Amino acid sequence: MIFPGNAFAAETVPKIDTGDTTWVLIATALVLFMHVPGLALFYGGLVSERNVVSTMMHSFVSLLIVSVIWVLWGYSLSYGTDIGGFIGGLDYLGFKGVGGEAALGTLTIPHYLFALLQIVYAAITVAIISGGIAGRITFSAWVIFAVLWPTLVYAPMAHWVWGGGWLFQMGELDFAGGTVVHILSGVGALVAALIIGPRQGYPYHEHRPHNIVLFLLGAGTLWFGWFGFNGGSALASGTITTLAFATTHTAGAAAGIGWLIIEWRLRKRPTLIGTATGAIAGLVAVTPAAGYVTILSALIIGLVAAPVCYFSINFLKARLKYDDTLDAFGVHGMAGIWGAIATGLFATKEVNSAGNNGLFYGNPEQLLHQLTGVAAAVALAVIGTFVVLKVIGLFVPLRVSKEEELIGLDVSFHEEPAYHTENQSANRSISGL
Repeated sequence: MIFPGNAFAAETVPKIDTGDTTWVLIATALVLFMHVPGLALFYGGLVSERNVVSTMMHSFVSLLIVSVIWVLWGYSLSYGTDIGGFIGGLDYLGFKGVGGEAALGTLTIPHYLFALLQIVYAAITVAIISGGIAGRITFSAWVIFAVLWPTLVYAPMAHWVWGGGWLFQMGELDFAGGTVVHILSGVGALVAALIIGPRQGYPYHEHRPHNIVLFLLGAGTLWFGWFGFNGGSALASGTITTLAFATTHTAGAAAGIGWLIIEWRLRKRPTLIGTATGAIAGLVAVTPAAGYVTILSALIIGLVAAPVCYFSINFLKARLKYDDTLDAFGVHGMAGIWGAIATGLFATKEVNSAGNNGLFYGNPEQLLHQLTGVAAAVALAVIGTFVVLKVIGLFVPLRVSKEEELIGLDVSFHEEPAYHTENQSANRSISGL
C-alpha cells in the first residue's frame, strides 16, 4: 500500500483531491462487490448442493461482523499510534478522530474513506478462510471466529506492514495484501482445516462442485473487483493506479494460460474450473507486487504462480491428505507466498520511486525483507488461528455432527436449502411449513 512521503510523521497537510477521492470510493465499492457476491458465488458454486447457502452465509456474515468490529476497535489496532512496532494504539476506537481531514496526514483522500477501504480488505480476508472449512464448521463457531481472528491476527499484521509497525519500518513491500491478506488467510485456512478435520469420506469419496456456472460468475466478479483491490491500494488516481491495473490483468491472464497448459498436458483435458482457478492464483500472486513491478515482470509472476498452485493442490494436498475444501491454502496461501517473494525479486524504483529495487535490480536485501515478511505472516497465522480456534472450542462445538454434515448445513443449520425439489416442497407442505 502506498503512503506518499512519511504518512506517520507528516510536516504538511495536503488538500483533499476530488479525483483521488472518487477513485478510492469506486475501488472500495469494487472490493465490496468482489466479496459479496463475488467470493460467495465462487465458493458457493464449488461446494455440494447441500452446503451452498451455508457457504455463502460465511462470506456474507463475515462482511457484517468485521465491518462492525473494525469501526469499534479493529481500525485503531491497525492504524493507531504505533506501540513498539507491534500494535496500534486506541486513538481511533469507535472511529473517534476519523473525519474528513486528509488521511494519515499526507494522503489526498478523507480519513473516512481510507478507514472504509480497510474495512473491506479485512472482511474479505476473513471470508477467504471459510473456503478451507466449508461444510463442516458450526455457524456459532464461525460467528465467534469472525470477531476474534481479525482482532487478534489480522489487525496486528496490518499494523506491522501498513500501519507503521516493524515490517513497515524494516522496508518490507506489500502493495495490496500478499502477506496481510493472502498468506494470512491461506495459512489460516489450512490450520483451521487441520484442527476441525476432514470431511466424512475424504479423500476417498469424491466431492464434486455442484454448479460451475455460479463458480465462473464468482471468478469473473473477483477478477473485476481485483482492479479495485490492487488499484485502490495506490490510494490515489494516477500512474501507479494505472500500473496496478495493467499488472493485475496481465498476471491473471498469464496464470490462467499457464494452468490451462499444465492441465491439458498432464490430464489431457483442460477444464473451466482449473483455468479460472489459475487466473485467480495469478491475481493473488501479483497483489503484493502490483504497484512495484513492470508489466513484463507481472506476466512472469503470473506464469510461475500457475505451477506453484497447481502442484500444491494436485500433489502436495493429495500426499499430505489435508482437507482444504476449496483450496484456500493452495491458491491464496501458496500464491501469496510466491508473490511476496517475487516482489523481492522484481520490484524496481523505475516504475515506482516510493518502492524499492529487488534482487534483479541490484538490491538483494529487499528479498531478505520479503522473506522476513513471509515468515512473520506464516507464524502469526499458524499460532493465531490455532489459539483462536482452541479458545472457541472451549465454549461452542467447532464441528457439526455427523448427521448434520450428511444432511447438509443448508437444511440442518439454516433450514434454507438452495434448491427446492418436489419432494422437499411436499414434505414442507405436510409439516405445515
